[in-house]
Amino acid sequence: MDKRSASSARFPQLRMEFPMVDILHRVGIDASPSDVFQALTTLDRLNAWWTNDTTGDPRIDGVIHFQFGDRGFFDMKVVGLEPGKRVLWEVIAGPGEWIGTEVSWELKPHGDATTIMFKHQGWREPVEFMHHCSTKWATFLLSLKASLETGKGAPFPDDVRISVDAD
Repeated sequence: MDKRSASSARFPQLRMEFPMVDILHRVGIDASPSDVFQALTTLDRLNAWWTNDTTGDPRIDGVIHFQFGDRGFFDMKVVGLEPGKRVLWEVIAGPGEWIGTEVSWELKPHGDATTIMFKHQGWREPVEFMHHCSTKWATFLLSLKASLETGKGAPFPDDVRISVDAD
């Protein structure tokens, strides 16, 4: 009996197969939904909080290239834009685990502030890399928050290191 079968025998509520899994985060930012939207949809503002090597076309059907030095890259096709409300990207190139996943940003106004409901959805299984990416997304969301609230984010390569190996 393999480990998964043994676990299922002891804990019948565990499934043999994983459903699609998502990374979920929620963060409040003292900035308007319009300002947050601009930080997610313009190259210079993306450079200020995620990676300082962002290129491409941030309009609908455009592709944005996010380069992380020699550590890798992600190409996101812009598939949804609702000014001040929502941004949706589809991952079309990068690590295999990311291909076909979607990154969504729902913006909820709260007076002069905004709550971001972030979702990186469609992971096929919760592999170790997904755990890493969840933590990195959290650090970059805090970088986005800092960029909007203080004018200084922590984009790659100045981001928070979370691993003892390569980030």
